[in-house]
Amino acid sequence: MISILVAAAVALAISLLGTPLFIRLLVKKNYGQFIRQDGPTAHFTKRGTPTMGGVVIIAAALVGYFAGNLSTGRIPNVSGLLLLFLVVGLGLIGFLDDYIKISRQRSLGLNPLGKMIGQTAIGITFSVLVTMFPNDNLRRPASLRISFLRDTDLDLATWGIGVGILLFILWANFLITAWSNAVNLTDGLDGLATGASIFMFVAYTVIAMWQSNQSCQYLAEPGAGCYEVRDPRDLAIVAAALVGACFGFLWWNASPAQIFMGDTGSLALGGAVAGLSILTRTEFLAVILGGLFVIIVMSDVIQIGFFKMTRRRVFRMAPLHHHFELKGWAEVTIVIRFWLIAGLCVAVGIGLFYAEWVAA
Repeated sequence: MISILVAAAVALAISLLGTPLFIRLLVKKNYGQFIRQDGPTAHFTKRGTPTMGGVVIIAAALVGYFAGNLSTGRIPNVSGLLLLFLVVGLGLIGFLDDYIKISRQRSLGLNPLGKMIGQTAIGITFSVLVTMFPNDNLRRPASLRISFLRDTDLDLATWGIGVGILLFILWANFLITAWSNAVNLTDGLDGLATGASIFMFVAYTVIAMWQSNQSCQYLAEPGAGCYEVRDPRDLAIVAAALVGACFGFLWWNASPAQIFMGDTGSLALGGAVAGLSILTRTEFLAVILGGLFVIIVMSDVIQIGFFKMTRRRVFRMAPLHHHFELKGWAEVTIVIRFWLIAGLCVAVGIGLFYAEWVAA
């Protein structure tokens, strides 16, 4: 428990105190956000606001994670390191995207093919590595079974281990891409994605801590309700570090934002959600926990699909938060109400997680 608290506290301190220093650096170099011309006109006033704040979030989470382990003399486990690899890797892709936008003063960064290749390379590397590294109890970071609240009976290795690994790589990359894009789409109003991410990572801190206390590997008499997750305590430390990093960053990212996380942050945080869902064996539970992200993605899908079929729009603008902006809602009102939805989704997800353990 101490390592988890230290990780969150250190990450919070670094993010809270380091963000204003990073803002000064970005302002000095004139690295400001370019605003889309087809977006809400109220956003034009945000042009030039420093971006790439995800750099601070990632750095704070990394330092927090290692400080948490160091505080109790723990050696970092492979699950936590692989999760951080995914976060940093996707953050690097986002950083390149942000840098191109800033340096060329346009709303488009990396071309879609280049971005997809980068995300795929990171995703494939992660999904291959998490099927390796068995510990002394023969547990690996990830399972070839599809999971909801824990692993289900749907085993991708049914058709052979080789086919199973290939299917898992495709499945894991789908989750990584989906969650990265979900957080990226949500990051359209000051503090919205950051606050929603805090709810998500608090949920995963609780889930991973519970899995650690109910681990089949460490209980004297493992029962039907124990969990097969390889390194749950390590995952709890990473999740707690992300909570602290996002919390500190939100101080400066809340309306009126003094800095945006950019694709550097949104891709990294989306990757963290996907990685946590895979490594804690809660892939479909994440859809409930991150219900706000799912709603926002679906609003975009509905808008595009309906427009292609009928040449008419369902919403005034997609994603959904821009629809309410054009209806006249204040930005702060939208953000707070969407945070409430995010909190409600997390409460429902945690409730389902606990109820399943009680039933088991």
